[in-house]
Amino acid sequence: MSKGYPDSWYAATANSWRKQRPLRGDKRADVCVIGGGFTGLSAALNLAELGFDVVLLEAERIGFGASGRNGGLIGSGQRKDVLETEEAFGLERSRALWDCAEAAKQEIRDRVEQHGIDCDLQYGQLVGVHKKGYLGWAEELGDALRERYDYPHVSSLSAAETREYVATDDFLEGCLDTQAMSLHPLNYAIGLAHAAKAAGVRIYEGSRVTGYTRRDPATVSTAAGTVTANFVVLGCNGYLGRLERRVASKIMPINNYVIVTEPLGKQRARELIKDRLCVHDTRFVVNYFRTSADHRLIFGGGENYRPGFPSDIKGFVRPYMLRLFPQLEDVAIDYGWGGTLSVTVNRLPHIGRLRPNVFYGQGYSGHGLSTANFAGKVIAEAINGTASRFDIMASLPTIPFPGGTLLRYPGMVLGMLYYSMKDKL
Repeated sequence: MSKGYPDSWYAATANSWRKQRPLRGDKRADVCVIGGGFTGLSAALNLAELGFDVVLLEAERIGFGASGRNGGLIGSGQRKDVLETEEAFGLERSRALWDCAEAAKQEIRDRVEQHGIDCDLQYGQLVGVHKKGYLGWAEELGDALRERYDYPHVSSLSAAETREYVATDDFLEGCLDTQAMSLHPLNYAIGLAHAAKAAGVRIYEGSRVTGYTRRDPATVSTAAGTVTANFVVLGCNGYLGRLERRVASKIMPINNYVIVTEPLGKQRARELIKDRLCVHDTRFVVNYFRTSADHRLIFGGGENYRPGFPSDIKGFVRPYMLRLFPQLEDVAIDYGWGGTLSVTVNRLPHIGRLRPNVFYGQGYSGHGLSTANFAGKVIAEAINGTASRFDIMASLPTIPFPGGTLLRYPGMVLGMLYYSMKDKL
């Protein structure tokens, strides 16, 4: 099912989803959701279940953006771990953020079970510590989670123990979380779309939004139609562009890349990564990887901070893979693709409301699979009049990138060069 999607292993192994017709003419709804990724699909589904009449507009196809191209990892907690959130916000607020993150994981588990979504949901994540300065972090994190967060599922691993799980010499120790997860992200998005449509959401693909009015009700416009709605939900993330200038300067769109090897065979795949764990390292520009149901290595690595992808994505990412797994030198790369996500300055999500009736979720900073799903859910709760969890997430501080949308790219490149040097030292 690759028609309308970038060429990827996800698209090649996607579940059935019939292309929806574009919006034509003028429609009326309680809520107009812009974006058919995890934020928009989750908001639309949850709103429909609460009794709202919802229209969802997607510029391309459901799951076309980062939601259908990412590594498929579902980590515990926020993008910053609890040691960092405790230091920044104190224990009480850090615990509230942790509880939201656990609810985000549970939302995914519940949706998979409730709707029978075939998305290869797997349990277990290992974080590989790549430099001496981080030694001891895994043990400190596991202790904190057991003692202050009632989460006994994280343990530290020695270098030798880590090597038993992942066949690389790159890791000095490991952090194993048995309740983190991974899945096929495009199939999960398609599953949410089927559930949303069954719940009554009107989904229009190929319907790029050109603008909307700041009125109550708002009128959302595409090239061929309009939707008049009491509420608007922005689920655009890295594809926001100039649609909403009031929040555009709070995020930086960046490009990240994934390759997928030829099938390794069951034995070689299991020798590479035990128990089909998903894995990432502690680099600032993170490497992340896992094996697929058909015994391939799915490997993400490398970023750039300008429009456009490298001409040879497979060649761009392959050196990152071989640095960790030189034993794969003989293995062919069958797929390579890129995707656009967005990050914030402090790597915490940017969720909120704009006057008079616009809600948004963005800036998930590489932690979007669970956070974006949860953002959609708490936005739906807030529109329905229950904003307690929305307020927790919306209260997170988010500052604009220096120079706003005009100068954020040069600043980001300089910053990433700095952190790249720190990774290597």
